[in-house]
Amino acid sequence: MTSQGLDEFAGWVEGLMRARGYDIDSPRGGGKSRIADEAGVHRAAVTRLLQRQSMPDLETMRRIAPLLGVSVRDMLIRSGRVTPEELPMAADLLPPNDWQPTMEDFARWLGVPDERLGVFVKVVNQFLDPEEEGAEDAAAVEARRTARD
Repeated sequence: MTSQGLDEFAGWVEGLMRARGYDIDSPRGGGKSRIADEAGVHRAAVTRLLQRQSMPDLETMRRIAPLLGVSVRDMLIRSGRVTPEELPMAADLLPPNDWQPTMEDFARWLGVPDERLGVFVKVVNQFLDPEEEGAEDAAAVEARRTARD
């Protein structure tokens, strides 16, 4: 981390602290101690950041972020530790709205081994309404699995 990066990050955190009502500017304001106490971190970690001496560690960021109304993801990206591409938003990882998972998808999410997929589907389908959309038979899953392999 460059000193410029540390300075920018600390400035951003200072702004968040002030916006949340922490008096970090006056020597007797108690804002640094208050945020350290509320976050459960050592006061020195807060002081070192605000004096641009060091970047907080992950645990300190994890504890301070909720008090400042930001996500740990935002803190990590703003600190320069990761890029947005390295830490995508959970919503970016979701499938499209019109995607309908198959029984095979559910089996994989549950860790069902490939050789047991057919049995899994057969058992699960016993509990589903056979007329219900999305109910698959074991033969269809087995055919897809062998076609994929």
